[in-house]
Amino acid sequence: MDLVHGGQATVQILDAAKEASLVSVGRRRRASLGTRIGPITSAVMHHASSPVAIVAHD
Repeated sequence: MDLVHGGQATVQILDAAKEASLVSVGRRRRASLGTRIGPITSAVMHHASSPVAIVAHD
């Protein structure tokens, strides 16, 4: 696996997703607001060319 450095996170993740069999991203947990995903995870989920697994951070 290559490490990606610099650039906009969403663009870098979507570029890497072109060659991936699965993309794993995290989600935020906010007690007062319930569980939600952030803007990068949302963009990856909607635009990735490969399947996306959203993982909760405990």
